[in-house]
Amino acid sequence: MPEARSSGLDLTRWRKQQQPVRRTVSQVCPPPRRPLTMADIRPGMENERLGVVRDSMFQNPLIVKVELGKPRERSYSLPGINFNYGLYIRGLDGGVPEAIGSWNVFKQQPTCPHELTRNYIAMNRGAVKAGLVTARENLLYRQLNDIRISDQDDRRLKKEPPPLPPNMTFGIRARPSTPFFDLLQHRYLQLWVQEQKATQKAIKLEKKQKVVLGKLYETRSSQLRKYKPPVKLDTLWHMPHFQKVGRHLDTFPTEADRQRALKAHREECAVRQGTLRMGNYTHP
Repeated sequence: MPEARSSGLDLTRWRKQQQPVRRTVSQVCPPPRRPLTMADIRPGMENERLGVVRDSMFQNPLIVKVELGKPRERSYSLPGINFNYGLYIRGLDGGVPEAIGSWNVFKQQPTCPHELTRNYIAMNRGAVKAGLVTARENLLYRQLNDIRISDQDDRRLKKEPPPLPPNMTFGIRARPSTPFFDLLQHRYLQLWVQEQKATQKAIKLEKKQKVVLGKLYETRSSQLRKYKPPVKLDTLWHMPHFQKVGRHLDTFPTEADRQRALKAHREECAVRQGTLRMGNYTHP
């Protein structure tokens, strides 16, 4: 018997431990954020100050520094846990029971009869037929004969729709189906190759039929255009004790390349600017 009682007590204890612990809102939600005060500042903190310290200093986000390992303080005090955020809408319509029991139908407002516009064309026509041409005569005629445009006299509404065939189908025409068999058989590639062969054959035939012109003879103007006037080269002056000294820097790979570059320079001396004829061209 004692063993049975002890086993029952253990079972009840285990059940109590397995039951979920009920926590209050204050235990689940974190405490409300509030701005720093002088009482919260401890030695060694980032916001520790010397001299006169006021609580208003810790409410300015431009002055408050970020503590290490903590989020930035925005210096705004938040309400407590029991505060409900959002807009509270007070129901004045009776709620769901009234919505189910009755249905408020929107009643259309009676339309006010609008004033019809004047038919100035008809009044001007009648005034001309009556022989009235001055402004005052027209004004008096309009006061006596006030012609209005009726709503039923709208020509746009009297127009009948155009006749349509009875078997007409409205909408956009469907796109033709994709030719998968032509794609799988490379039909478009074969057509392109045939077109290229036909084009090349036509070009060859056109070249054969082209008339070969005779030899073109040069005129005096064409020869003068190609003529390059000779340039007399003046030897550069050198100091006597440097005349027999060879060059120490050679930027050309071979002597033939050097002579070729010097020859090109001599040919262009006539059309270049500068004392050494190494500047820009005299003409574009």
